[in-house]
Amino acid sequence: MRMKMMSLIAAMGVLAGSNGLAQDTPLLDALIAACQDDINQYCSQVTPGQGRMLHCMAAHEDKISGQCEYAFYQAASLLEQISVAINYLAQECKTEIQTLCSDVEPGEGRILECLDQQPEKVGQACKQAIADTIER
Repeated sequence: MRMKMMSLIAAMGVLAGSNGLAQDTPLLDALIAACQDDINQYCSQVTPGQGRMLHCMAAHEDKISGQCEYAFYQAASLLEQISVAINYLAQECKTEIQTLCSDVEPGEGRILECLDQQPEKVGQACKQAIADTIER
């Protein structure tokens, strides 16, 4: 559990650092809902933000409920899948991103929007990666 918890903390930290995204993500909302009793019991004095709540939960991981532990496993698994998809897209669309969208600030779907606006210049491998990983 310790390794999954630390991986999740790191991944959630990345989300939290991207324009406050973690504050309004369904993933974080589900995790909080599943762990609310544990949060109240072990981390009620912690000020949320900057990963402090996740670190508190990690400090008490040997005491958290099965429901909360399972939610952490689910979140870690989903974050791993997202990471694989992002890496796949980045690899398959590397040339297009560098040549067509180098001036676009990453985040909030701006790179994908840039690629969508230039379909005739996007290679087949990149188009396939987008189709494989993005729900539209």
